[in-house]
Amino acid sequence: MSLYRTLHAVVPPVAKAIWRPRVEGLEHVPATGGVLLASNHLSFVDSVVIPVVVPRKVVFLAKSDYFTGTGVTGALSRAWFEGLGMLPVDRDDPRAALGSLDTALEVLARGEAFGLYPEGTRSRDGRLYRGRTGVAHLALTAGVPIVPVGLVGTEKLQPVGSSVPRVVRVDVRFGAPIEVAGRFEGLASGKARRVLTDEVMDAIAGLTGQERAPGYNARAPDA
Repeated sequence: MSLYRTLHAVVPPVAKAIWRPRVEGLEHVPATGGVLLASNHLSFVDSVVIPVVVPRKVVFLAKSDYFTGTGVTGALSRAWFEGLGMLPVDRDDPRAALGSLDTALEVLARGEAFGLYPEGTRSRDGRLYRGRTGVAHLALTAGVPIVPVGLVGTEKLQPVGSSVPRVVRVDVRFGAPIEVAGRFEGLASGKARRVLTDEVMDAIAGLTGQERAPGYNARAPDA
């Protein structure tokens, strides 16, 4: 049995028994085939919460530091993140953004689910920021649907600066899939990406009820 299958057989049941997340709309996540799960982003733990409640594997990118540690601690960190289906990305490398898009397309081409945060980084003030168009680029290039995800309360589950999750209930809400096939023919690619991304962010806002921020979110130094 793979490390992922081993961890996924143990972690979700335990996590759900302890934290009892409220999950809505899980039927919107296709059981098979390539799909993007586009979520708001409030906490480091978001990339664990979503795979815990989704019955199929969801691949997220995680900063490469988690995979390069040494000694026992480094080995355990690497095993944990690999076991959760996460892939490393060097966010300080200017080529990382392009590389992450290629990685995502490979995951989607294999018929797997790929999770991402259109805001780009965690919201420190709880508002929902403008989405970056990478999510639309991936959907339009791969021809896969986007399932919007709304997380509520995860900033209390693991606040910024905390290394241990607290026992609080969170809400995970999945919206109806946003299909892309045949919808943007004849529209300039840049315009299509912007329109689709805005549609995704509107869907996420509808799930979370977050106040909208007018611009893009900037990555904090410790993010």
